Amino acid sequence: QVQLVESGGGLVQAGGSLRLSCAASGRTFSSYSMAWFRQAPGKERDFVAAIRWTGGSTDYANSVKGRFTISRDNAKNTVYLQMNSLKPEDTAVYYCAAGAWSSVRLGDASYWGQGTQVTVSS
Repeated sequence: QVQLVESGGGLVQAGGSLRLSCAASGRTFSSYSMAWFRQAPGKERDFVAAIRWTGGSTDYANSVKGRFTISRDNAKNTVYLQMNSLKPEDTAVYYCAAGAWSSVRLGDASYWGQGTQVTVSS
């Protein structure tokens, strides 16, 4: 069993930056691929970014390519999402997920965090 706790969300102005963190506990973190999803009010949950357990492969939604960077530090059992050039449409609750590479990018994750709110003002 894995527990995931997101942090780092907050209120920023458009064009600003935030770094989200997802701390994992409970079992071997490095065994899992990790992903970030987000859900805005009244919208479905959308894929944002994913990283393979080795850190050698990443995947991004087209809407965040060039602006967001996912990374992980297996020694710290933590995955990060660096968000730059934030836009109001990035406003959402951001969720951390863990699972197999083949499925976690599709939202079929084994574990989910509770989410952290990111609000980007115009």
